[in-house]
Amino acid sequence: MNQDALNAKKAAVKEISEGLESSKTMAIVSYQGLTVSELIELRRTLAQKGSRLGVYKNTMVARALKDAGIEGLNEYLEGPNAIVFSEDVSSGVAALYKFSRFHEKLVLKAGLVEGKVVDADGLKEVAKLPSKEVLLSMFCMVLNEPMASLARAIDAIANKAGEAPAAN
Repeated sequence: MNQDALNAKKAAVKEISEGLESSKTMAIVSYQGLTVSELIELRRTLAQKGSRLGVYKNTMVARALKDAGIEGLNEYLEGPNAIVFSEDVSSGVAALYKFSRFHEKLVLKAGLVEGKVVDADGLKEVAKLPSKEVLLSMFCMVLNEPMASLARAIDAIANKAGEAPAAN
């Protein structure tokens, strides 16, 4: 084998391995049938969500998965696939899911969510989760509610005391 080809394969495996280590979510998608402009649109959408799409040979992905000790995804490495790495658990997968609803040629196959192998249905469930910012906002509202309720109760008592009936 040519040394340059061997180095290119090692670099691809290293890139995939780094993506697996640095990402919370990895998705395998079939992109067969998408036009170049649709792929560019998908890449831009994913980049806005802090995700990136790469097209690698299935054997390189299988080798990186094996090196990382991840099992259960090799069965999905058939045909032309793209790999999407996302720093956030749900935002990248949500962008993929939304894109796939409007572009039927993009098919979610399976993925890895925080180290756990999930199928296409699992990816769709993850896509429906709120983003980290929304979850933090909801959490803050839950923390704030007891104090807000107390303030409303005190205000109601103060208003009721101020409306005491006049003595005859």
